[in-house]
Amino acid sequence: MPSTLIKIRGACPHDCPDTCGLITEVENGRAVNFYADPDHPITQGWLCAKVRPYLDHVYHPDRLQTPLRRFGPKGSGEWQPITWDEALGEIGTRWRAIIAEHGAAAILPYSYSGTLGLVQMAVCNGRFWNRLGASQLEPSICGAAAEFAVEATLGARRTARYEDVAYSKLVIVWGHNPVSTAPHFMPHLKDAQRAGTQLVVIDPRRTRTAKGADWHIAPKPATDGALALGLAHIIVAEGLHDETWLAAHTVGWPELRARLAEYPPARVAAITGLPEADIVKLARLYATTQPALIKIADGLQRHLNGGQTIRAICALPALTGQYGRRGGGLAYSASGYLQWDSAALNKWAECPPPARWVNMNRLGAALLGEVSDPPIQSLFVFGSNPAAIAPNAGQVIAGLQREDLFTVVHELFMTDTAVYADIILPATSQLEHADLHKAYGHTVLAYNAPAIPPLGESKSNWEVMGLLAREMGFDEAWLYQSADEVIEDVLRATAVTHAALADVTLERLKTDGSIELHHEPSVPFADGRFPTASGKVELFSQPLADLGLDPLPGYVAAEDDGRNDGRFAPADALNLITGAAHHFVTSSFANQPGLLAREGEPFVEMHPDDAAARGIAPGDRVVVENGRGWCELKAIVTDGVRPGVLASPKGRWSWLGNGRNVNWTTPDALGDMAGQSTFHSNRVWLRKASGG
Repeated sequence: MPSTLIKIRGACPHDCPDTCGLITEVENGRAVNFYADPDHPITQGWLCAKVRPYLDHVYHPDRLQTPLRRFGPKGSGEWQPITWDEALGEIGTRWRAIIAEHGAAAILPYSYSGTLGLVQMAVCNGRFWNRLGASQLEPSICGAAAEFAVEATLGARRTARYEDVAYSKLVIVWGHNPVSTAPHFMPHLKDAQRAGTQLVVIDPRRTRTAKGADWHIAPKPATDGALALGLAHIIVAEGLHDETWLAAHTVGWPELRARLAEYPPARVAAITGLPEADIVKLARLYATTQPALIKIADGLQRHLNGGQTIRAICALPALTGQYGRRGGGLAYSASGYLQWDSAALNKWAECPPPARWVNMNRLGAALLGEVSDPPIQSLFVFGSNPAAIAPNAGQVIAGLQREDLFTVVHELFMTDTAVYADIILPATSQLEHADLHKAYGHTVLAYNAPAIPPLGESKSNWEVMGLLAREMGFDEAWLYQSADEVIEDVLRATAVTHAALADVTLERLKTDGSIELHHEPSVPFADGRFPTASGKVELFSQPLADLGLDPLPGYVAAEDDGRNDGRFAPADALNLITGAAHHFVTSSFANQPGLLAREGEPFVEMHPDDAAARGIAPGDRVVVENGRGWCELKAIVTDGVRPGVLASPKGRWSWLGNGRNVNWTTPDALGDMAGQSTFHSNRVWLRKASGG
């Protein structure tokens, strides 16, 4: 009988603002072709380099397909296949004993953005763990400070449509590399450039995006807040601000104006390392070119002063009256347009109150005793790989090596974290389960239909939550809904307060694949109203003052000490920034041979002056180190980074290389707002490796 080829619509689940539409062609239960949905309004028929070879990910020969139990020392790689019943029974037995002795707060789930799906991540983060009474994970590793700062200033995260950049006369891409991390914005930006839009990129490194700019400005890392305040100083000093707009639409303008006096060009030049003339030139360009768009992302605020940096940048479109103008304002995130109903997600009314919150950036410290009442006795990891992606990796791994820590990892592959597990459970890929996705770069909802049966004995995150609930003896019906029933539940509850969902049903999503939600006004804040307490841009934020934070945008020099224990000369320190790799999504796909080959061996970029001072030639093996740890990398000598700065992409799996990646050096200190990570406030020292 001839085989039948069927096409299944899906959505990319990975941590990218584009959330592309996908089509999988399936023959006899096997995916044989995978490509972009030509009808998806954002994807428009093409995929990024990371996701195009997705079938290599799904059918990777190293996929885990059966539960495993460790029988040797932690990290030894000695595993014994077991059944699901055996795995669940052991988990249940261990958890019941932990709860009896320490309480459920001694159990910590750890997850992040392995998938951004409603069912397979958002609901999985809540319902079962809330019912169990486990510790809650504070999910602050990515954009916590920026989200907090934008909401404190503007009231909500709203961003213009990608295509509206056609109206911009100037675009400032600040601390962001959309060529690698928001690729479907780039065709719109390139079209705008061809029509005359100027592009300025502000970044300590000449990124792929910066290479296409009209002007690349390279300040010292973590000085962007001072630069923003310096630009504001010049704009006001030269009378280029919009006094009428500020009077009508802001709170705290007189107070901010007084503060700006502290940031004359000479001081800002000394802080940022930029020529004073360039700071003046940029201020005048921004203030006199309208509409002008400032586009940011989360790397910009992964510093000790990241929240105030974002607050300072948010002030610039207010000074020039550009909020509410098509092609102007701030482009950050669309997440504020639609937030799922929390009660439907979490079912808090039927659960005990949250036991406590554990900051995910402090995982190593938490496992090693910082969290002690009760101590963490069990860790359940899904949708993340903390041994590779969390800061201060040496401490994380030391915590994972605790013999008294019962660790379960639900994964597709033997990751850096899974290596230290006691039980490993095989997970499904996006092609093997149902889910619903909303983007954070646009407002298209997309349904992901399962295209193929689960490989081997793999199970989805949500299915595992149900199995764990049954093992623990829970009987609430909402723990056992199908994925489609969860979607219907959350859609129905959210539609009560979100008119844009009024005609969005599961049936329609399944039929159409994706639905673009429309919000009024179509240009963020075009009606002059901001969802803050005052209804205005809050340059002065009383809620921040109530938290003991500076209520005005400001700059505080915040430098990592590199945990220097006296072994390193302070004058020789460099600042290591660890931006996104072009071919990985953090650590996702970092085990695919084709993508590894394209990304090349692990490397660090350095300025020729810094290389010469240390006797380092291109291609040498070098050691990047500080008091937290070290890693060995290949030297790339380039003027694409400013002096004093090193750049090495994040996301490498340690066990696929020399046993360490850049996160062995990164700090686990918290930023100025919302428990933010501080990866880029990282002081290190550089030397040539022995025999390098």
